[in-house]
Amino acid sequence: MKYHLLIPILVVQAIACAQETPSAGSLPLPSPAQVRWHASERIMFVHFSANTWQVHRGPENEWDDHSISLDRIDPRQLNTDQWCEVASSWGAKMIIFVAKHVGGFCFWQTTTTDYGIRNTPWKGGKGDVLDELSRSCRNHGLDLGIYIYPGDPAWGAGPGSGGITSDPAKQEGYTKVFRQQMTEVLSRYGTIREVWFDGSCRIDVADILRHYAPHAVVFQGPQASLRWVGNEDGFAPFSNWYTLSTKDLRTGVATAAQSDPFGDAYAPVEIDVPLLKNKGHKWFWAPNTDHLILTTDQLMDMYYKSVGRGSVLLLNSTPDTTGLIPASHVAAYRAFGEEIRRRFDTPLAATRGTGRLLEIPFPSLTDVNHVVLQEDVARGQRVLAFVIHGLDPQGRWQELYTGTSIGSKRICWFPGVSVSKVRVTFTNVRAKPQIANFALYDIRGAKPTPDVRNDRTMFYDGVASRQGAAVADVAADPVGVWTASPGGEWQTISVDLSRHVSRIGQYVITFVPAPGTNMTGLEFKDPTIEMYGGIIADGVEVLSPGPAFRITRSQQTLDQYPTVFRVKLRGARAGATGAIAIRPIMY
Repeated sequence: MKYHLLIPILVVQAIACAQETPSAGSLPLPSPAQVRWHASERIMFVHFSANTWQVHRGPENEWDDHSISLDRIDPRQLNTDQWCEVASSWGAKMIIFVAKHVGGFCFWQTTTTDYGIRNTPWKGGKGDVLDELSRSCRNHGLDLGIYIYPGDPAWGAGPGSGGITSDPAKQEGYTKVFRQQMTEVLSRYGTIREVWFDGSCRIDVADILRHYAPHAVVFQGPQASLRWVGNEDGFAPFSNWYTLSTKDLRTGVATAAQSDPFGDAYAPVEIDVPLLKNKGHKWFWAPNTDHLILTTDQLMDMYYKSVGRGSVLLLNSTPDTTGLIPASHVAAYRAFGEEIRRRFDTPLAATRGTGRLLEIPFPSLTDVNHVVLQEDVARGQRVLAFVIHGLDPQGRWQELYTGTSIGSKRICWFPGVSVSKVRVTFTNVRAKPQIANFALYDIRGAKPTPDVRNDRTMFYDGVASRQGAAVADVAADPVGVWTASPGGEWQTISVDLSRHVSRIGQYVITFVPAPGTNMTGLEFKDPTIEMYGGIIADGVEVLSPGPAFRITRSQQTLDQYPTVFRVKLRGARAGATGAIAIRPIMY
């Protein structure tokens, strides 16, 4: 039975046995732009570029190889109102448009390059997709974000470069070009709410962002206020902390792996994922790919593990060569939105409040199988751990769910129970909980996949720990061997990882000693990672305790480009040897 009640605050009290609520004085708080981003919950990506016309490419090769003559790019049915209608159908509050992808093609009117929409037949070379989309977004009440790739292969600033040219003599010229492009897209098209730098931005555009995009969140780069989750699987960590150290944030490439629930900087993670990911992975449209469309059940599973873990889901769309999002894709988005609304639009009951415990009673026994919790994120992420109980027919409190982070939203699901009351107890907090929503549901036909709780420290015992984001205990894959030469000589270890890093994501490389090997005195220096055809700056992070290294593959790469890890080592003891292993970071 559904009561459709909005319950007033029933219990707002401290738990007598709990520790004293700490002060919120040192709690990092979000900016107004970040609060607005949290509230969006769902955002639609639009990947549309010269890549869309390259129908000859292989299933995993989506990069713009400049093989298409610009006179073939003529999307005569392009309708940005349709894009906005599709976004609204599944509840997206913003569209992020890929105005310039890795290949350098520009979809707005610019004279900074000849490789753009002004040199195509579309609308006689006078068309401007970004302008049309900005008008449509305003008419449909949607925010607008911009993806603009910092590099350009025409200048020798390829994938993973962050805009740094391979020939230093070209850097000044390209820096001027990119700064002009940034100024154009941020100043001509109304308020921009998100700026998306793929793989960071190493060209200084801080002044442009401050002046032209003061209300925008920034994804990656030195001015980042958002982080990449570290994969394209659609899942946030079970414990999804919004804070990290300022030092890590300013690298421009921090991910969920750097999360620290006691960090001094506020930068939540965003979950980007393609719709074409059912046993595949495609960001751009290609013919005969409907079998890759995620099912409604798959999309709902991602919703639970992205939005339902306190993040924002950035789900991609792929207009085809006509300029329209294909009908089969439109149907998938519509079904996704309908299922979200069916499940979560009408709670059995809901309340809000402050303090360490909240309760909702029912007038009679009621079936419950979902709880949604939301913090008032404008006042910071305060809850470190919580437990939900239901009062069963025998008058006993039955534990239904234990959790850690909440943030903007936590969807808690459990086998259905019949209870007369539900309570949530916040067992570990950074400051007094400020709960904007505590809602109960009985959702029929929902079968989410089980939560995998990979955290090394779960905060359940009331002891605050500084342990950050954790990873699954995934078996390591041996990729090589090492032997250290005594005598103080450095040697370079080189390992080809190409077949081991086929998925977008992050990986940990470890040097494992052979049985009986003493690691004392073993030293490492100068780790590098080669991928996408060059050495990637800031592509390797030294982990402590070591010897271990974290690498990030954030771009889809062409098959002919190897991925090679190199590091120098030396050992103080003769016979120091062992294996080199790699494992993916999985949440």
